[in-house]
Amino acid sequence: MKIATFNVNGVNGRLPVLLRWLDESGPDVVCLQELKAPDEKFPAASIEKAGYGAIWHGQKSWNGVAILARSQQPVESRRGLPGDPEDVHSRYIEAVIGELLIGCLYLPNGNPAPGPKFDYKMKWFSRLNRYAETLYRSDRPVILAGDYNVIPTYLDAYKPERWVGDALFFPESRAAYQELLDQGWTDALRICFASEAIYTFWDYFRNSFARNAGIRIDHFLLNAQAARMLGAAGVDRDVRGWEKTSDHAPTWITLKSKATAFGKKRP
Repeated sequence: MKIATFNVNGVNGRLPVLLRWLDESGPDVVCLQELKAPDEKFPAASIEKAGYGAIWHGQKSWNGVAILARSQQPVESRRGLPGDPEDVHSRYIEAVIGELLIGCLYLPNGNPAPGPKFDYKMKWFSRLNRYAETLYRSDRPVILAGDYNVIPTYLDAYKPERWVGDALFFPESRAAYQELLDQGWTDALRICFASEAIYTFWDYFRNSFARNAGIRIDHFLLNAQAARMLGAAGVDRDVRGWEKTSDHAPTWITLKSKATAFGKKRP
């Protein structure tokens, strides 16, 4: 099974890119972020014609997340992250697909920082960490996929010194991500590319993609059951070079039906 995450940076404006990638790559499950469309504007008919059932949580002009499943309908299990009923941002949606529980998230960017946006980012992160701890203990394989807006380590940025003043690389952001890993979650890309620089985002400016001046901010976190099924991981880097494409590239993992050596026990 192939599972992908893709910040589309506007699902309607990038719809030709999304549909082309779905056709060429054929993922079984897709987590989308930054739809930038209210619920009624989600291109459900086009997605269905491409062979995918979908659930989505939209928001006008900003945010928005969706989960697609090939030849089946995802069964929604949660819409919105628990812990703050006043938060109306569309940043989390969750579904059961077969034996898997999939959480699709779009963590706040947090810039400019310090300031209110960074404070919101860290509060959202705290809520995610609390909820993730309960998910980790699920008897199902659980995957938390999406745009985390966190550069976890110096290896995850082309020139990390240029990101020191950015909320994506603040010590607090990296520490919150590490707290997730300390619960037992496996960072699938980093497990598969232990010492290799691999990026998922390239800015539109300064010829970043051509120079491979990227960062890794799109992540798959797997609980122990899912980690033992991990087969491979990668980034469809060429999609970032397509015309009128997102500044992110689709990132993916494959799962095997049997356990592998990638899994680790909860500490």
